[in-house]
Amino acid sequence: MFITEIPRPKPTHAQALIKVKAFGLNRMDLLQRMGMYPVPPQAPKTMGVEFSGTVEELAGESERGFKKGDAVFGLAYGGAYAEYIAVSTHMLVHKPDELSWEECAGIPETWITALQAMYLVGEFKPGKSILWHAGASSVSIAGQQLSVADGASATFATARSDDKTEFCVKELGAKAAYNTQTEKWDESVLRDTDGKGVDIIVDYIGADTFALNLNAAARDARIVNLATLSGGKLKAGQTDADLGAFVRKRIRFEGSSLRSRDEAYQGRLRDQLVEIALPKFKDGSFRSIVEKVFPWEQIQDAHRLMESNKTKGKLICTIS
Repeated sequence: MFITEIPRPKPTHAQALIKVKAFGLNRMDLLQRMGMYPVPPQAPKTMGVEFSGTVEELAGESERGFKKGDAVFGLAYGGAYAEYIAVSTHMLVHKPDELSWEECAGIPETWITALQAMYLVGEFKPGKSILWHAGASSVSIAGQQLSVADGASATFATARSDDKTEFCVKELGAKAAYNTQTEKWDESVLRDTDGKGVDIIVDYIGADTFALNLNAAARDARIVNLATLSGGKLKAGQTDADLGAFVRKRIRFEGSSLRSRDEAYQGRLRDQLVEIALPKFKDGSFRSIVEKVFPWEQIQDAHRLMESNKTKGKLICTIS
């Protein structure tokens, strides 16, 4: 991975040209760097999907409400690791004065993914319980805040270290968080729900959690799978899943992704972010938690830190 020079992109149709101030790193970036991520056909070769910056130019069909000089943040199919990005105005949000460029750059991909998983796929309603795996990951940090704020009966999380489980409870408001390395978290969930289980499970792990998710799920539960970080195929020792739970508990297991969705779908989620989350960012109820900020010349170091799995929050790069 290296920095090079390419022609400045030109905005067309409903796009704006943004001068990038900061961009966020996401785990998909690691996979894309290694050639293991199915990049959408409309994405440029330049990496990165979320950013903050200022509007430099607007194409003729741009969404009303944006003008040159506006401070914005947004989501793209790719191209955010750059000084300039051409992106649809349907995926832009006005930057609140209360948040920094770095904080805003860490919002779009993570918070929109959490909204999609929780509401559109998981069908969350106030009063339902929900568990977020990888509780110190950026999407689950967003998801736990959303769950607590919107009246979940109980919010749970998992992580692989005690400092991360403590972070989920003390900083994010989870009722309980479980260290998957030291306890049988599925049994702990059943204990803490009086045997009922949880209504919604948001999972990025895959094979290692498949059987345990079925055990921890409540009747009529929704299991939302967003990634397979432990592998996409069940191996020996992972195949004792109680498949009868799908029928007995009426469980629905559904996979989803955000980057492969069309612009109209992503635009609706942008609107949901503005309606549900943005006011709470402004009043301080929601936080965009940034672990570390790098100058973009240190992008390799930023990727190495993400690969270490030691972070609690977003990694952001800034462009001077």
